Amino acid sequence: MVSTRATTVSSISVSRIVDAGDAVGLCNPVAAHQRRAMLDLINRLRNTGVQRDIDLPMIAVIGSQSAGKSSLIESISGITLPRLSGTCTRCPTECKLTHSDTPWTCIVKLHFITNEHGAPIKPRIVSFGDPISAKAGVEERIRRAQRAILNPRTDPMVFLENANKVPEVNETSFSRNYVSLDISGRELVDLAFVDLPGLIASVGQAGHESDIELVKNLVTSYIEKSSCVVLLTVTCETDFENQGAHHLAKQYDPEGNRTVGVLTKPDRIPLGEEDSWLRLIRNEVEPLLNNWYCVKQPSSLTLSQGIRWAEARRQENEFFATTKPWCNLDAHYQLFLRTDKLTERLSTILAELIAKRLPKIQDELYMVVHETEQELASLPTEPSNDPVGEVLRVLSKFMAELAQHLMGTPDENGLIQTIRPHTEKFKCQIRATAPKFKPWNRLNDRGRKLPPLKFLSGEEQVADSDNDSGSEAVSTTSSPKASKKPSVIYIDEVMYRANKARTRELPDNYPYVVQREYILEILKKWKRPALDLSEAIYDVLKGYVEAMVDRHFAKLGRGGVKQSVWMIVREHLDTAAIRAKERIEWLLAVESTPATLNTHYFSDYRDKFLAYYKGYRKNKLPVERPSELNKAISTLAEVGFTVKPEDLLKLLPSDSMEPAIAIMASVRGYFQVAYKRFVDMVPMAIDHEMVLGLERGLDGTLRNGLRLSGEDAQERCAALLQEPAAVASRRHEVMKKLERLREARKELSRLSV
Repeated sequence: MVSTRATTVSSISVSRIVDAGDAVGLCNPVAAHQRRAMLDLINRLRNTGVQRDIDLPMIAVIGSQSAGKSSLIESISGITLPRLSGTCTRCPTECKLTHSDTPWTCIVKLHFITNEHGAPIKPRIVSFGDPISAKAGVEERIRRAQRAILNPRTDPMVFLENANKVPEVNETSFSRNYVSLDISGRELVDLAFVDLPGLIASVGQAGHESDIELVKNLVTSYIEKSSCVVLLTVTCETDFENQGAHHLAKQYDPEGNRTVGVLTKPDRIPLGEEDSWLRLIRNEVEPLLNNWYCVKQPSSLTLSQGIRWAEARRQENEFFATTKPWCNLDAHYQLFLRTDKLTERLSTILAELIAKRLPKIQDELYMVVHETEQELASLPTEPSNDPVGEVLRVLSKFMAELAQHLMGTPDENGLIQTIRPHTEKFKCQIRATAPKFKPWNRLNDRGRKLPPLKFLSGEEQVADSDNDSGSEAVSTTSSPKASKKPSVIYIDEVMYRANKARTRELPDNYPYVVQREYILEILKKWKRPALDLSEAIYDVLKGYVEAMVDRHFAKLGRGGVKQSVWMIVREHLDTAAIRAKERIEWLLAVESTPATLNTHYFSDYRDKFLAYYKGYRKNKLPVERPSELNKAISTLAEVGFTVKPEDLLKLLPSDSMEPAIAIMASVRGYFQVAYKRFVDMVPMAIDHEMVLGLERGLDGTLRNGLRLSGEDAQERCAALLQEPAAVASRRHEVMKKLERLREARKELSRLSV
């Protein structure tokens, strides 16, 4: 059994104002049309269930079990609640009243939203018997319905049809599942309230300690909301400080801004203690913004004799008009006595709260609708009835986007833009392998440096000179092998190598093999940068395509489609990468036989390097004396010779190292032709075989790999698209939420004031 002291909360929503002669309960018979429209709107919003998603104005009545709450509920609904079994304190009861022109009717239903352990389940509604047309039959039906709720493993019909077979001990001491009463009749108004279990201070042998916290959480979930008006019911027959409802209300409304106090059973105040209760009415202690009220409901004996509502109100008025000290209160405080004064004030408070909250409700509803639509859009699409067609549709979109990105998109983070820095790095690495020739002997070096290669400045970045500091700018991000400075080659070393290579040549001839060996030594340094470029582009492409696969296929099914597609694409990409590396090996093999048909550029470069090396052989050049040089060129022009400054270098006297200089100029000139060819062909080969090559044949490979044709195609695709149960359940919940939100938004649009 529960504690004798419990606090029960009732949620009451008022929506319809009837004529004064028919008014019942929390209604204001003289309310204006504007107030009636707003109250009506809140009731319609609650009917949509949107109170789960946004905070709707409401009135929650809390009080001890003996504070007169049951009498108030019975006077509103016109029914009798079970009072002896105690089950009403363990099972919520939702009561919906509807005004109609049909005879009085009550329909009882059971709502199961949790299992016997309190875990959420898919909501299940059970009709509990035929509609009731006689009020006398409601109390027993409710008692049986509550027993059915507390025994979820037993067929509810057992409690309805054969009370002798019901268990003696309930399966649960408390349940979140609830009983609903749909009551309609001519004498009723449209309203709804929920009679919730009271706060439990202790439990008996049949209870569970967890029930205390569970019930407290239920009550708190109502009064903690800022739009909830707390109707604090306090009985005058018990000491005020010992009533837990007061402390609960003060916890969530410490300033008393949304609490309305109501004193019940004023006829049971012990003699001599009236003044302590009058101080509450005067708002001198525990002051509330909306004051304290006092009402007198019929006693249990009077109720059992069948007193009518109008007679109950007459007796209440007579009590306050003739009984001291109530009859002696000033006219101002008389406004806080009697049920009709309380209901009038409650109606005004609720209407004002609705008017204040309405703009915020509209904003909150719009925001929640937008968030819910976004959540629904973020969920995977619902499996199609045509699984093969669905897979083909997504596959087609993937292939179209892939082709677009492989060709190139105007996006700074696009695939081609991401690859470009790697090709630039590769170009710098190959250019940095240029041979570093010096036109003097090693012993005579003494830190001498060559000046900048000015004749190359128009076509590539150059450093200070063609010496050991490097003739070209090298990327600081190059790999160690690629960025290692080439060794300096001195003219005496070239000459020594040339002499060693001579066989039967004439004295002024040296074998071509010398140039070839220098060129092959350079080519050995090209393989690693070329393969590094291929691997770098492979990594970029793999990451880019994997993200694309994820975007298109991650939300399909349980992830099997994405996994299958990525495995097929990855294998196809690996094959393309192998082809690209084979092309690089082929290009390196082709370059191993030095040759060029670009004789003009080769000769031009060779001659320039020949003049460059000869000119600085003795560490001086005519170009260093521009005035004298210009004078010589002008003189030659007068006699019909057109020459350039570098042509004058050919007039220098012969040198015993001229064969070595010729070899150096030939190798260096050929490098300029060959490296430019190589830095073009390698990226083009990788692009053709790996980047653009990824798309070739991929569509057919995916179709075959996913087995999108054949007798079992439908079953296989259906299995691939089968989604997790959690996703399907979440989509259903979100769609239901969106449905009620849109219905609520429609109701808001109907408001006309």
